[in-house]
Amino acid sequence: MRLKNVKGSREYIAANDLVVHEEKEFRGKWKKEIFGNDNPLYIEIGMGKGQFITTLARLHPEINYVGIEKYSSTLIRGVQKVEADPVEAGNIRFIRMDAEEILDVFGEEEVDRIYLNFSDPWPKDRHAKRRLENKLFLAKYHKILKDNGIIEFKTDNVALFDFAVEELEGEPWKVLGITRDLHKDPVMCEGNVMTEYEEKFSAIGNPIYKYVIEKSK
Repeated sequence: MRLKNVKGSREYIAANDLVVHEEKEFRGKWKKEIFGNDNPLYIEIGMGKGQFITTLARLHPEINYVGIEKYSSTLIRGVQKVEADPVEAGNIRFIRMDAEEILDVFGEEEVDRIYLNFSDPWPKDRHAKRRLENKLFLAKYHKILKDNGIIEFKTDNVALFDFAVEELEGEPWKVLGITRDLHKDPVMCEGNVMTEYEEKFSAIGNPIYKYVIEKSK
């Protein structure tokens, strides 16, 4: 899908206080220096237009949220969602960055939970190394997650989901839950917050796939 450019988005993001611009300087210090508390830190990698993470931030003021997105034209939509309700802005920040740099931005065992929602499937085999659910990325997530930290992954792409499940084999993760039709699974769907893509795909009858895994030693 071709990304639609939003004129002025890069400048808007660069001047916005909800966006952390020198993110690498806060490695290991996000809770105290950015949020001013010791609440749990949840991050979404590839947040898109931000419906998911901004909804969570409003529902759970006791949790700190960081939305990560590579493209300014997409990130701006999430920022604007929070600006439309500034009273609720205290527990959410954003970063424009590539997920490849995740270890430079978050310290070891600094993050409590990671969300991966409707990631780019990169369908060609030669692009497998770019998939956010591959073993290389899982190893990075393992470093920044605290002991027993959680990853939640959702997609409508069955090939990507099969790949993601296979990537868990032999790795230090405990599967807490897995479903191939989230909206028909009352246990896995409890408390589910939908993304824009999830609403779109489920509305046309596509099943939503999800796993929840826990960091183990």
